[in-house]
Amino acid sequence: MADPKNDDFLDDLDALEAEAEAEEEAFEAAEPTEADRIAELEAERDGYKDKFMRALADAENARKRSDRDRREAEQYGGTRLARDLLPVYDNLQRALATANDEQKQISAALLEGVELTLRELLSVFKKHGIEVIKPEVGDRFDPKHHEAMFEAPLPETKAGDIIQVSAEGFMLHDRLLRPAQVGVSSNPG
Repeated sequence: MADPKNDDFLDDLDALEAEAEAEEEAFEAAEPTEADRIAELEAERDGYKDKFMRALADAENARKRSDRDRREAEQYGGTRLARDLLPVYDNLQRALATANDEQKQISAALLEGVELTLRELLSVFKKHGIEVIKPEVGDRFDPKHHEAMFEAPLPETKAGDIIQVSAEGFMLHDRLLRPAQVGVSSNPG
């Protein structure tokens, strides 16, 4: 004698089995194929390769930038000190220029010491890439290397000619440390 309630249990079991089979078929259909998996791995590889190449380029750029910064620091690191030494050069030049013949005879040893000091300073400048800009009266004014301290009409000169040199200028390698200070003719003719 079978209990009718127990027969319903068998019907439920058949429905559950059919449902499980449908789920398994859906899962198998959703499971990626080997070609899909290969395509996914290739895309992932390409992404990593792109990231690697970008990181490599960034590292190379950083290396180049640090090399350039190091070279600039070597060449131009002493710019402030060099600028501070320029008045020393100017004062030594003035001391030699103001000595008259009588003072040169009386203080020959002193003036020789000043000359030697100036030569040594120029030697140190040259060693560190500092060049003196020495414009002459009659040269053309060049705003890249000269600073016009005044303009004056001077007969027999052309506009833009240097008529007086107040102070020499200086270059540190290819950079201007101080422009030469000059007077410029403003003659229209």
